[in-house]
Formats: sequence, structure tokens, C-alpha cells
Amino acid sequence: MKDETAVLEYGDVTIEARGTMVGGRLKLSEQGISFRNSKTGKVESVSASDIEVINWQRLAGGYGLRIFTENGSLYRFGGFKESEQSKLEKFFKNTYSKTMSEKEFSVKGWNFGAAKFDGAVLSFDVSSMPAFEIPLNHVSGCTTGKNEVTLEFHQHDDASVNLMEMRFHIPASELAGEDPVENFQQRVMAKASVITATGDALAIFREVQCLTPRGRYDIKIYPSFIQLHGKTFDFKIPVQTVLRLFLLPHMDQRQHFFVVSLDPPIKQGQTRYPYLILLFASDDEDSIELPLSEEEIREKYEGRLEKEISGPQFEIISRMFKGMCNRKIVTPGNFTGHSGTPAVSCSYKAAAGYLYPLERGIIYVHKPPVHIRSDEITSVNFARSGSTTRSFDFEVEVKNGVIHTFSSIEKGEYNRLFDYVNAKKLRIKNRGKMEMGGKNDDFNDSDADEPDPYMRRVREEARERDDDDENSSEDEDFNPGEEGSDVAEEYDSFAGDSSDSDDSDAGSGSDSGKKKKREKKERKSRTKTISEKPRKKRQKKEKDENKPKRPQSAYFLWLNDHRDQIKKENPGISITELTKLAGQQWRELENRKKWEEKAAEEKAKYDEAMKAYKASLGGSKSSKKSSSSPKKPSPTKEMLSPSKAGSGKGFKSKEYIDDSSSGGNSTDEDDKPLKKKAKPVNKKAKKKEESEEEEEMEDTPASSEEEESGSD
Repeated sequence: MKDETAVLEYGDVTIEARGTMVGGRLKLSEQGISFRNSKTGKVESVSASDIEVINWQRLAGGYGLRIFTENGSLYRFGGFKESEQSKLEKFFKNTYSKTMSEKEFSVKGWNFGAAKFDGAVLSFDVSSMPAFEIPLNHVSGCTTGKNEVTLEFHQHDDASVNLMEMRFHIPASELAGEDPVENFQQRVMAKASVITATGDALAIFREVQCLTPRGRYDIKIYPSFIQLHGKTFDFKIPVQTVLRLFLLPHMDQRQHFFVVSLDPPIKQGQTRYPYLILLFASDDEDSIELPLSEEEIREKYEGRLEKEISGPQFEIISRMFKGMCNRKIVTPGNFTGHSGTPAVSCSYKAAAGYLYPLERGIIYVHKPPVHIRSDEITSVNFARSGSTTRSFDFEVEVKNGVIHTFSSIEKGEYNRLFDYVNAKKLRIKNRGKMEMGGKNDDFNDSDADEPDPYMRRVREEARERDDDDENSSEDEDFNPGEEGSDVAEEYDSFAGDSSDSDDSDAGSGSDSGKKKKREKKERKSRTKTISEKPRKKRQKKEKDENKPKRPQSAYFLWLNDHRDQIKKENPGISITELTKLAGQQWRELENRKKWEEKAAEEKAKYDEAMKAYKASLGGSKSSKKSSSSPKKPSPTKEMLSPSKAGSGKGFKSKEYIDDSSSGGNSTDEDDKPLKKKAKPVNKKAKKKEESEEEEEMEDTPASSEEEESGSD
């Protein structure tokens, strides 16, 4: 609450509107009383000179003000505290020279009494005190029976409970020639908000294209309402329900949108239309002449209309709406998009449309239309649009927690939208993350090497990971393919100490190459088999039930205490919305000392419990260590290292076991290379070789044989 010498402001006050209390901000000043609706932004104002009666009255759950004007209108404001009565009474006496009296109501609960009409208010009195009051502008219809009258009321879409109708029984009158039922109905209808087409229309526009509700309608403008007459449906829009008017140029520069914001919205069955969107061609021209005199136009419309209006059709109809509804026409400001127009092409809820940044908010046209005021916006966010970098998303978060996402915006609009948001001093969530021209900029214009910079960066990271994996998978101790290594002596045919390999190379020239290839294949298959062994699963750590639980923070202690209250105040709220709302309330909480002290106590208890727990674990840990058996060494490395296999320690691979050995004892033969498997020999060739050897032995002299034997 803001209190100055001649101004009182209340930020959490409600006003009665069509059977429900709507929240907003109330300002009391020397000029009068003004109330701004927090949801729609609509301003209700009462001039100080029009105020006739001011009452302080008891309302459900608090106190309120009852303002009665000279023209018979009634305004009720709620949400005041009893302590504010004296301050308000002093303000009205000093500023308006009005005495604020206390209004008493009957609480007997009787359903019979006297009906009194006072201006635009119907009062039902019991024992000379009002039991309840009905503002007649809330009445949408009045029907009569034999001895009764039924009042029907306008419904409010945001109200959880609505009053549909009320019936009054009227006894027969003793006066001859007077019907009390008909008299009651006439007095109600004189002030009720019932639309009746009386007289001729001021202007008629034929076959106007309407996007919402869809179709072509004849627009007839009457002094108190606007009628949309189509082939199937007919809508009547009271002048006072028009909130705002928008005139927006189409992106193609050949058409114009005319948007009318309505509260309450027009209805078509169960469908609500809070916006009326008309589409006009820019080159369509028209002219009208109003059936009013110059004096009537000057007195009733205060010069907002002219007797003869001509020009483009969208200008004529916008000027008519402006003069009839007494509302300003909102047009785009200084923003210019990448295409040179004040519109940004985008999508909203899978439907394509246009986003218009305005001076005091943004509006999206057209399916569905969305208007967001600047004072509603808490933050904006620039996000990536899927996996592509050719477009981005523009997210707008409002005060009630709803996030409006306008997607598929071309990247050329980024700088312009960013400058617009920056100029309006709106909070940007990801400031600096998507600046143009940065080192890791995903929205740059260089598409020469790779059309998608994001995918290029992913591929580069994947290559780096592959290189790291290849380097880490190499085993320096096991390189059978390298000459000079320990394993090469056991496996490769080019080992220097192997005498058998020399004989085999001398005996078979071409077979040695085939053997080398075969041995390489065998080595590859062995290494592949070893590397493909599955990893052992890590065992889950067992939870110790005796271990003390960690203490809760001050925020969670506060949340546990207020969770039920938040759910009760917001029925049907989801977990995500509840968390957001609770976080916001915690940030706004001024006195946190109580919960921080509780958290400190819990932390102290936890520390003591942990000390006792760790002390109890001292003996059990040592016993566990002594009783646990030593782990067996893994055979994998010993199998992989041939140098250890030949030493007789650990495990041996199958290749090192000699066929002739019956046991597993280590001998000198174990260090020798594997015996080559004998190939089948042709019998004829064998006999020929034996005969040749015998002939050579016969030709050799005995002395030479003795010399050879001696040398051996």
C-alpha cells in the first residue's frame, strides 16, 4: 500500500464484476477512483464529482467499499482490513468532502421482504434493512409468469460458481388497473444489460471477411452495440465490452488486420472468442454518412466521429469503432523486422501466423490470437528450434507461470528481436548464450563447409572421442606385430633365435609367406576375442538403514509446512506449477529466521548422530577387513603376456602346451616355439628322395664320413 498526502493505492483489492470478485489495483486520488484489472488491464474509473454515497460494509472474509454514483451505478470493492476504515474515512472527508457511513445489512435469512429500485440497483429489504443488492447491469434477461418474475444473469468464465437466475414471487396488487408483475419487469429491463435492436444502424459494412469467428459477416453499428450478422450465426457485442483496438499491417503490405479485444468474449456454443479479427484489402475504399446531426455527434461522441467519412475501408471501420467505444487504436511502434515490416513470421501451437512487437506488449495473429502486455511479462528466452539452426524459438513467460512459445522464427530476426527486448528492459534468461558472431555461434551465416554448424560441431566431438578411444585401447605390453618385441620372438616367423624357422624358410620358399599371413589372422582373431569379453557389472552398494538421514534445508522445512495450504488455494495445481509457486513465495518471504533456526537445529542433531554412527562402525570395519578373503589375481593379463607364460607362473595359453607332455609341469620345451603341423607328403616323391639319398651315401668316401662325425 502506498500512502501519500492526496493519494491512496492498494495493490491487492477486488471489484465485483458479473457475479464474481476480480483482483486488481485501486487508486484513490483527487480526480476520482480508478481500478485496473490485473488480468485484462481494463480500467474502471469513477470521477470525484459523480460520487454520491460512500459506505463501509462487511463482506465475506473482510471489509469493502460501496460507491454509489449520481447516475445510479453501484461499485463494490473488497479486500480491505478493518484497521483501514479510519484512514479511508479521513481521506474521503478531506479530499471529496464526503462522509463514509457504515452500511448495515440484515442477517435474519428471511426470504420475504420488499423490493426497492434505486437507480440501477435492485435492493431486497428485510425489516427495513437490505438483505442483498443486485446491480441491474448484471441482468441479461427478465421473463414473467402469472405471479412471478425470473431474472437471468450474465455468466463469468473465470468464476467457479455462477448465479444463473433468481425468481421473485409478487403478490397481486389491490390497485385496479395495475399489473405489479409487468411493472416489476419494466423497471428491471429499463436498467438491465439486455441488447435490443431499436432504430436504424449508424453504419453497415457488407460481407466483411472475419478470421475469428471465421466467415463473412455484415457488420451493423448501433449506438449501444455492434452486430455481426452471418448466414449461420449472429453476434451482438455491447460497446462497453470492447477492451482494445489494434490496426496491424499484413506482412505482404496488401492487407490489414483489425483486431478487437473483448471482455466478456462472444460465445458460439461452448466456444469463446475473446478477439474479433477482421481482414481488409488495402486498396478497398468506401464512404459512409452518419444519420446524426452535427450537434448530436458533438455532444454524444465529443468530436470522435464525423458526419461523412471516406477512405480505405479498414480506416473507416477502425474510426467508427474508436468513436463508438471510446478506445484508442494501437498500431505497431518503431520495430521493423528482417522483411522491412513490423511483423515477424512464426508459429504458435502448430499454426503459422505473425508476431507484432508493440510499444506496450506483443500480439500474435491469428490462430489463436494472443496479446501479452509488457507488465505481464516476467522474462523472455531465445531457444534453439529443434535440431536446425536456420530458425529459433522466442519464449515469453508471464506472471501466472504460463510460457508462450513462438517457434520457427528465421535467424535473421534474432538481432532485431533481441534489440527490441533489450530496449523494453525485459529480463532475458539466456543473455550472452546466443549472441551473433561468437566463437561457438550456432546462428552464423557461414554455410560453405557445412550447412548445419551444430551438426558439424557434433561430428568433430565424435571424432575426438574416437581418437581417444583408439589411443586408450592400445596395450603397450602386447604388440605381437612389432619386430623386436618379446611377443615377436614367440609368434613371428622373423624371430632371430629360431633355428626351425631358418630350416623351414630354406626348405619352402613360397610356403613361408602363406604361413605368415595365417599366423597374422590367428593373432587378430585372438586379440579380438579377448577385447570383446563383457565387462563385469558393478555391484550395487547396500543401503545402511542405521545411517542417519541428512537434515532438510530451511526451504524444504517451510515447504512441508505450507504444501497443503498452497494446494488448497490453487485446486488442481500440478507438481511443476506447485514447485514454481512455492519457490516464488519463498523468495518473497521476508522472515525466514524461524525456518533457518529449525534447519540449524536439524543439522546439529545430524552431526551428533553421525559421530555416534561412525564410532559404532569402528569395530565392525576392522572385523570385516580381517575376515574378508584375498582376491584372486585376474588371469587376463597373465594370459595376454607371453613372457610370463613361459616362466611357469600363473596361467598358460593353449599355444604353449606341448603335445607330448602329459602333465602341466614346466620344461625347457615350453620355451620353444610351437611345432608346425606336418603336411601330408606324396608317397612317390618320398620314395624318390630316399633313393637319391642312398646313392649319395654310396658315392661319399669313408674318410669324409669320419670327418663329419668328428666335427659333429
